[in-house]
Amino acid sequence: MWLLANLRGALLLATSNRSEAAVGYATMDGDTCGGLSPIAGIDKAFLRQWLRWVELEGPAGVGPTPALSAVNVQAPTAELRPAGAKQTDEDDLMPYPILDVIERAAIRDKLAPKEVYRVLASRFPEHGRDQLLLWIKRFFRLWSQNQWKRERYAPSFHLDDENLDPKTWCRFPILSGGFVRELAELDNVVPKSG
Repeated sequence: MWLLANLRGALLLATSNRSEAAVGYATMDGDTCGGLSPIAGIDKAFLRQWLRWVELEGPAGVGPTPALSAVNVQAPTAELRPAGAKQTDEDDLMPYPILDVIERAAIRDKLAPKEVYRVLASRFPEHGRDQLLLWIKRFFRLWSQNQWKRERYAPSFHLDDENLDPKTWCRFPILSGGFVRELAELDNVVPKSG
C-alpha cells in the first residue's frame, strides 16, 4: 500500500479505530499502515451506530445510503482465519460496547481493575461476574502488551479527550508489569455470588 501511495503522491489513510487500538487488535503494516488515521479517535461501537444512521437516515441534504446495509449486517471480523472458522472481532475480544466502557474507565478515568468491575457490573447486569472478570482481565492484559503496536499507528485526529494516540496524547510504558498485581486483587475484591 505504501508503494502505491508513494507512486501516486497520495496520502495513505489508516482505518483502525480507538477500540481496536486499545487492545492491539491490528495487523502490523496492515492496520497500522498509513500516514493519517482519521477514525482512530472513534470507538467501534459509535462507528457502527453512525454507519447504521447513515444507512437509514443520513446527513441533511444527502439522505440515507441503503447500500451500507451490506456492511452493517455483517459482524466485524479481521478475517484472519479461514471463512469456515466464522471469526468475529467480538468473539476474539468482547462486545465492543463493553470494551469501550472498560477503555474509558481504565484509561481515561484511570480506574483500577476492581473499580472497573464495579462500573461494568452496574452498567451490564445481564452479564455474570465471571464473564465480566474475564473481559476486564483480557482488556488490561491486551492494553499493557500492545503499546508497541499503538506506537506504530498513524497520527490521528483528537475528537475528544479520550484519544489513544501515543505520539500526542496517551502513553503507556512498552515494558510494564502488565497489571499483574492489580488483576490479582480483582479476584479477591469481587466476591463470587452464591
